[in-house]
Amino acid sequence: MRKVLIINGHPDSESFCHALQQSYKKGSLKNNNQVRGTTLSEMKFNPNLIYGYRKRMELEPDLLEAWDNTKSADHIVWIYPTWWSSLPALMKGFVDRLFLPRLAYEYTEKSPLPKKLLKGKTSEIISTLDTPVWYYKYIMDDVGGKLLRVNIGDVCGIKNKNTTYLSAMRKSTPEQQKEWLEKVERLARR
Repeated sequence: MRKVLIINGHPDSESFCHALQQSYKKGSLKNNNQVRGTTLSEMKFNPNLIYGYRKRMELEPDLLEAWDNTKSADHIVWIYPTWWSSLPALMKGFVDRLFLPRLAYEYTEKSPLPKKLLKGKTSEIISTLDTPVWYYKYIMDDVGGKLLRVNIGDVCGIKNKNTTYLSAMRKSTPEQQKEWLEKVERLARR
């Protein structure tokens, strides 16, 4: 049994990402996994890292709970819409506020590279796009995916196992969306 954390980065609780979150949860529960969800649209926190790393901001209760869920998870699933080639601002703020030095990684005197404090965890990315997947990956350089896989994952020790892009959201029919929901449920059962 794995402990799965699903992070829904869409700021609208009625979005298709919410349906994707529910489908992943359904599939994961069929595998007898323990599933928790972090839905950013329901959280109350300041997404601005006001002082950078110069001065620590206290984590609000919702961020403390999200951190507890992150620490206890074996597998983290990121679900979000790709906007302007990257994460929604709320999700970027969540990452800025939560994946902090001395929590998710730390620098030591012995190495110029940070020590990975979340080593052993895995992740998966599921994102909706309006552009064709090939264009996003090869022309737009997969900015959001790289941010989660490399900038956050590699620095903190989280190994990404899979990235799924669902496109084109703006042209999708109810039938296509149903297929995507079924696909995401199957992904969760692997």
